[in-house]
Amino acid sequence: MKLAISGKGGVGKTTIAAALIKSFARTHHTVYAVDADPDASLAAALGIPEEVARGLKPVVEMKEIIREKMGDGTFFTLNPRVDDVLDNYSYRHRNIRFLRMGGIKRGGTECYCRENTFLAALISSLLLDRDELVVMDMGAGIEHLSRGTARGVDLMLVVVEPSRLSINTAYLVTELAADLGIQKVRVVGNKVRTPKEREFILNSFPAERLLGIIPFSNHILEASQEKGEVPEEDIENVLDEIREKIEKEAGGVPS
Repeated sequence: MKLAISGKGGVGKTTIAAALIKSFARTHHTVYAVDADPDASLAAALGIPEEVARGLKPVVEMKEIIREKMGDGTFFTLNPRVDDVLDNYSYRHRNIRFLRMGGIKRGGTECYCRENTFLAALISSLLLDRDELVVMDMGAGIEHLSRGTARGVDLMLVVVEPSRLSINTAYLVTELAADLGIQKVRVVGNKVRTPKEREFILNSFPAERLLGIIPFSNHILEASQEKGEVPEEDIENVLDEIREKIEKEAGGVPS
């Protein structure tokens, strides 16, 4: 199963992504956790030690590996084999294999075609070539996905908070996902404090699209300020319920 998670900045997307990854990791042998958000905070949320997380270079900046796989001349390989990169350069944390992708590089004074092609090959290998459980923590957009790789995504999960801007972002992500051919887009409400906020989210989406609502937690907020790791025991039950719904929606997960 391949799951992509998106949402407006500040809604707690990475917190939910990390909690879901941990939930999957409790019941499955290996989960590939992919940080495709330029803010790059998934490692800390998963509990990877800070001194280790700081040393984990984004794969898009692994210049020696990119040259080895792509060639270092004027012309380069458009379809490099990258399976060994996924195995050898992901960081193992319990049942989790963590990869930090790095941002798509934009045009300017230097050509980034080689790096972007390498990044696309990695994502394609994860989403299309491997029969494994992959969870991608995206940015507010879904720039790492192309029409080709998006067909490997079984479900796009959008995290929202009780605000109009967050809801608008969710609908924008839904449109972008549909344009790329992603058939299933579902929503999780987060940081809900009051019955009125809960009602706001319930009224913003069709019932079949909303997988669950997670209450606001001061404990999670304080933990994120202190060390970044998500204390999933606060939301473990509701996250496990959401995980089970995701598995059902996506047609199950690899054994």
